[in-house]
Amino acid sequence: MSHSTAASGHRPATEAAPVALRAREPYVPVDRLVADMVPPPRFDSVRFDTYVPDPGRPSQSQAVTVLGAFAAGLGGARGTNGSGSGGLRRWFARKPAEPTGPRGVYLDGGYGVGKTHLLASLWHAAPAPASEKAFGTFVELTNLVGALGFQQTVQTLGGHRLLCIDEFELDDPGDTVLISSLLRKLVDSGVALAATSNTLPGRLGEGRFAAADFLREIQGLAARFRPLRIDGEDYRHRGLPEAPAPYSDEQVTRAAYTTEGASLDDFPGLLGHLATVHPSRYGALTDGVRAVCLTDVGPVPDQSTALRLVVLADRLYDREIPVLASGLPFDRLFGEEMLNGGYRKKYFRAISRLTALARDAKGLVAQ
Repeated sequence: MSHSTAASGHRPATEAAPVALRAREPYVPVDRLVADMVPPPRFDSVRFDTYVPDPGRPSQSQAVTVLGAFAAGLGGARGTNGSGSGGLRRWFARKPAEPTGPRGVYLDGGYGVGKTHLLASLWHAAPAPASEKAFGTFVELTNLVGALGFQQTVQTLGGHRLLCIDEFELDDPGDTVLISSLLRKLVDSGVALAATSNTLPGRLGEGRFAAADFLREIQGLAARFRPLRIDGEDYRHRGLPEAPAPYSDEQVTRAAYTTEGASLDDFPGLLGHLATVHPSRYGALTDGVRAVCLTDVGPVPDQSTALRLVVLADRLYDREIPVLASGLPFDRLFGEEMLNGGYRKKYFRAISRLTALARDAKGLVAQ
């Protein structure tokens, strides 16, 4: 069912029309890119003491301890190559042949074990003003380089004490070299690093690319971090009910017209629009939106479209925007080939997050 059909066929006559995401073409100025490098709304209030470790997974409690000490180590005088903080030198000291040592910590684990919660908690705990620490996704970081240029990005972030990179994923060999070079420059400037990912740093790109000429770059990145494994099950499904079944087109459309700030799109049309918007602007695409309503949800047709949907799901989850949908359940969005391929962890994360947002949307439907 198209958006126009859904809107005209079931529209309550007294309600104003919801916005359509596919009609938006957001523009994000450079100064906003820098100002927005803080934990997103969902993680604005998280702290180490609000993280609830799974008693059966000791690595989770250990992560809190290690990261707490890492944050405390950032409180000394700032210096180049770690010279300003003896605590950091002790934490990340290695063989003498590598005087700088790893300047960061790398949180590795499956989706839903609380890595972003811990990363944001580290950002909040770091004893430095917000202007001296930055938090962003890998996509946002690469976009910042594209907007400012490499040297200006180094100058902008080089004065920071801490850079937190969420969802460190290498989807493009060019981005691998770019961010590897950027991190080297920032480490040389005395910036501490922290990152999350679903893949061990030495294995980034494995199962995705056959280009051996950039494997050296991947290993170079790995040497900048101390890997910290976090085991566990997806907390979003720990003791929680299953995701609600999809609603009818009529229910979704009516909810869109009766919910202030809701958007309404047919799923195929929205997927097509995402191809025309750079993923770094997907957050701005949802500015002012309080609920996303989708009709005719179906299988994602190809991998490029699937990866764009993953980014949108991340931005919706970060902003705590509920998603109400008709059609196919979210756990059937991606085909078996995708779920068994090199990007499977991204797709499982998207399913997990969309399922959580679908639960949040239950109250939008009149009982």
